[in-house]
Amino acid sequence: MTADGAAVDSSTWDVVVIGGGAAGLSAALNLVRARRRTLVLDSNRPRNAVTLASHGYLSRDGVSPMELRALGRDELAAYPESGFLKTQVTGVVRDGDELVVTDKTGAAHRTRTVLLATGLTEKLPALPTLRSFYGTSIHSCVACDAYEYADRPIALIGETDDLAERALLLSQWSRDLIVFTNGVAEVSVADEQSLATRGIRIDRRPVADVAGDRSGLTGVVMADGETIAREGIFVRPIFSTGLGYADALALDFTADGLVVVDADGRTSVPSVYAAGDSTPPGPQQLIVAAGAGGRTANAINSDLLHR
Repeated sequence: MTADGAAVDSSTWDVVVIGGGAAGLSAALNLVRARRRTLVLDSNRPRNAVTLASHGYLSRDGVSPMELRALGRDELAAYPESGFLKTQVTGVVRDGDELVVTDKTGAAHRTRTVLLATGLTEKLPALPTLRSFYGTSIHSCVACDAYEYADRPIALIGETDDLAERALLLSQWSRDLIVFTNGVAEVSVADEQSLATRGIRIDRRPVADVAGDRSGLTGVVMADGETIAREGIFVRPIFSTGLGYADALALDFTADGLVVVDADGRTSVPSVYAAGDSTPPGPQQLIVAAGAGGRTANAINSDLLHR
């Protein structure tokens, strides 16, 4: 590979991994250690790029997601069987017994197998100032970031109908919690009563924005002008896979829009695998995605022995 990690050998790869996050890099590392020629294609624009610190990753608790990706690329680069290109994938098609992956430069990468590990894209609540605090005082991953808000006044904002379940989870860390439905999400009377026993209340009014300054978030601004003081917010995004580049493969998807896979990451299409957040049950911690990548790599290596 070149000094910047770009692959220089244009012959057929054993595996092309699309996505260089925890799942993709973990899979690639295990594959090159199995002496499988593996190319990783990644735009390096993950949805967690704004997050300053990720948590729960053994030996790397508190590391930034971007640093974790860089460390993974450095480890991968030590193996002569590896290749890496910073690029965006535009298509995947079958050509006989092989697959052809094209990127935005027009390059075509031939491979025996493909691993889809591009994760998810997220649509956040449409609040004007939300992005200014996203990754610092506003978060989407409860398991990743709730510990830092233990016993502090926090909010949950979302428009999906699983807010009650998310609120129940958040109550492990703080019961000074208000759930804002933004006038959209449905919370049943039974769920509201159950949450009330934990001191959690539901606010069904529309939300106008969030408030804060250089020191951080200070509250939630309601459409009627009231500002409710909060020190942290958890949002419930609406997720999508962003797998338009793989439309020609005709993959099977779940009712929630995730890629259907078996226990080892095999999709409904031969020689195509998927791992990470784009597979059921959806968004997970980085360490879970890394584990899924390692498990799928083992399946790919085993399957290639019989082809």
